[in-house]
Amino acid sequence: MRQTLRRMLLCLLLCMVMVTASGCGGIGFTLNPQELYSLPKLPSKYDELNTLLGQIIGGGAEYASPTSGTNIQVVQMVDLEGDGQEEALAFFRNAADEKPLKIYIFAATEESYRQMAVIENSGSGIYSIDYSDLDGDGWKELLVGWRVSADMQVLSVYSLRKGEPEELVRTNYVKYARIDLDQDSLQELVVLRTDNEGDGIAEYYSWNEGGLLPQSSARLSMTMAELSQQGRVKRGTLWDEAPALFVTGVAEGAYSVTDILTVRNGELANVVLSDATGVSAANTAFHGLYPTDINNDGLTEVPWSIPLPSRDDEPGRRIDWRCYDSGGQAVTVLSTYHDVENGWYLQLPETWEGRILVSRSSTPDEATVTFSIRGIGGAEDKDFLKISTLTGTGRESRAVRGNRFSLSRRQETIYVAELLEPNSAWEYGVTEDEVRAAFSLIAAEWVTGDN
Repeated sequence: MRQTLRRMLLCLLLCMVMVTASGCGGIGFTLNPQELYSLPKLPSKYDELNTLLGQIIGGGAEYASPTSGTNIQVVQMVDLEGDGQEEALAFFRNAADEKPLKIYIFAATEESYRQMAVIENSGSGIYSIDYSDLDGDGWKELLVGWRVSADMQVLSVYSLRKGEPEELVRTNYVKYARIDLDQDSLQELVVLRTDNEGDGIAEYYSWNEGGLLPQSSARLSMTMAELSQQGRVKRGTLWDEAPALFVTGVAEGAYSVTDILTVRNGELANVVLSDATGVSAANTAFHGLYPTDINNDGLTEVPWSIPLPSRDDEPGRRIDWRCYDSGGQAVTVLSTYHDVENGWYLQLPETWEGRILVSRSSTPDEATVTFSIRGIGGAEDKDFLKISTLTGTGRESRAVRGNRFSLSRRQETIYVAELLEPNSAWEYGVTEDEVRAAFSLIAAEWVTGDN
């Protein structure tokens, strides 16, 4: 809006300059300063849409926008038909109706809007909505999460291609994901929920005879409580380039378990689930880390925590990042030391394995991780590398103290390192450039809420 007003102001000023400079006698130019600050008027069809919404409010309804996910506006503009014209969707609750939750869909015409359809449901609220052309026909399907009660959600998938909403799927769920697992260019649906025995299950819906139908299911290692609290669902790629869904649950903040779901021979499979234990092989101590493409190779790696010797009361942790294939076999592609609290990690050379220990120290404005060469046969440990996180006043001067060199910066934080004397004599020592190349900031992942 500010850019629009600025352009209007510049255009008016340019016109004034042109008229003044023209020297045309008899032509008057009067500028009303108030006009410079007039807001641009919306097309009249939006007035009509506002009138339609007002009539719904006048009938006893109130706005009830979705509470989670990326689409939480009370009125949303979406091109559902793929024709370049945006439809308007508005979300309401009318407590007097048998089905109080309502999604009104208005189709755009050249001059106005008309009511196209209404989707209704019972329950306490609209949890989420997502839009996706699942079957590739040009129409976006609506994936609506309904909050039925305090401990129950229902997912409905609607198609509008026949004019009236057609419910393709209806199932209870905790989380869901849409993903092309069988690589047929159509989006399938994986619904994560509790089965009749109270166990976690992933149900796989794919397209068959024009419908989105349940095809197969796979057991999950985690409970839905472990998934819903700090859990994450991530679309990714396996070592053999097969698409997969990485489902991570967190148990009481202490350890995480990741199930890896992919399609094999047309059926959904949890490739890391042990037949003997019924639990995924990818379970480890939890340090706030989730599956990600840690080395930017296009594949998804799963973190595995390994104790690292330390002088502190608690051991440090080395994170091995493992990539899995469709058979559930894993290979470690990278090892890191993660300082999650201060937002950085260091890629560890393979030659350091078994040869180093770590320790931490901190003051209010400075936190340091010290890497040391482990003494052998009772020999003394030797510090060879320090990485410090500097904050507070005076951080600029502290960043150049001694032999410190810069690694990275954030708005009010400086990251520096210092190579100590034992590094130069150690056969596995590193250079400043190697430390810079191995150092990375932990990128904050934007989590908008679940669908």
